[in-house]
Amino acid sequence: MSTSEAQEYDPFAAFEDVIAGTSRDPWPALAAKRRDAPVSKGLTIPPDVLPEGFSAEPEWIAYRYDDCSRILRDPKTFTSTGYDATIGMVMGHMILGMDDPEHRSHRNLVAHAFREKSLARWEPEFIAPIIDEQIDRFAADGEADLVRQLTFEFPVRVIARLLGLPEEDFPQFHRWSIELIGLVADIDRGLAASESLRDFFAGVVADRRAHPADDVISDLVSAEVEGEKLDQLELDLFFLLLIVAGNETTRNLMSGAMTAFFDHPDQWELLRQDRSLLPGAVEEMLRYVTPVMHFRRTATADFELRDQQIKEGDKIVFWHTSANRDEDAFEKPDTFDVTRSPNNHIAFGGGGPHFCLGANLARMEIMVMFDRLLERMPDMRLDGEVQRLQSNFINGTKHIPIAFAPSAPVGGTALPARAR
Repeated sequence: MSTSEAQEYDPFAAFEDVIAGTSRDPWPALAAKRRDAPVSKGLTIPPDVLPEGFSAEPEWIAYRYDDCSRILRDPKTFTSTGYDATIGMVMGHMILGMDDPEHRSHRNLVAHAFREKSLARWEPEFIAPIIDEQIDRFAADGEADLVRQLTFEFPVRVIARLLGLPEEDFPQFHRWSIELIGLVADIDRGLAASESLRDFFAGVVADRRAHPADDVISDLVSAEVEGEKLDQLELDLFFLLLIVAGNETTRNLMSGAMTAFFDHPDQWELLRQDRSLLPGAVEEMLRYVTPVMHFRRTATADFELRDQQIKEGDKIVFWHTSANRDEDAFEKPDTFDVTRSPNNHIAFGGGGPHFCLGANLARMEIMVMFDRLLERMPDMRLDGEVQRLQSNFINGTKHIPIAFAPSAPVGGTALPARAR
């Protein structure tokens, strides 16, 4: 894609094209499963949309909080390896498909970049300015689509900045990330995007080897595991993981949380009156929305779970989304309460070895975005129908029409620091 073509390309149009919308939400069906079949066999993905390499055989599925937490925290019994042959060739080189000690070694390569101390300089340097710049584009209009004009673009811009990508590469980078996310809906298009991203990053890696910079790519290029540098495939898959995990999850958390505030306006008013509630509110947003619905493990031994006999080698899927609405784990779980405490949600992995590497970054992005919205559009209201993503893996939102009192762009002027 030429520079001029990239500038004319609308990533949201690709998003519209590959990801269908729906008005249904998953909560009633998941509540029924928790009640009637908390551990049972079923198909996680309908067989007619499975890409080549995925099994369509029924898998064990766990829906309750205690069971999901047990699976997350017991990697000896529930291994992250064991994917089907074709997918395993890819997953085996990604930290999502590794167990310790290999998982820990690869995770530590970039973990320092996502620690709170490292993140501290990013908020004023580019996270808050990116949000303000995007709000400036529609602040005077009095209306917008919150997904299209804010949450859709913000997290991927942050990831591109962390990777050290120049602004002129952003449009095509965003295009490929969207087409990659839509891989299941259009496998040929998704695989083509994956190949384009690999070619793109091969050039970036070559440049960083010759000219190291202060970014995540340079960290990965120079890193070693047991004395060996990462090969090109391992580097490519790290980048792909950052694109999807650092973009799709955060974007849909933000969109889903705003929908929750529209359904519970009293909670928005609480935050408007007392910004110090924001840290706890972020945890409630994570619990209530839970953007990643489920993950899968493989049993390494026979065991029993709620009277079900699971055999060595069986696949078991655990639903974060259901666990975080479990009536036995949370009081009034379907109520959105920004003052909820304690709030031991498992949206980030429940304390297991695969606890989300980017949790600190996601929390910061969510905190800053809602602080800016409360500051600049405190009277924001829903101005139409919310449309959800049609997906059984990402709990997401496709359109949120909003209205608010028009205001002048801030044009880079520093706003008051958010509450700590």
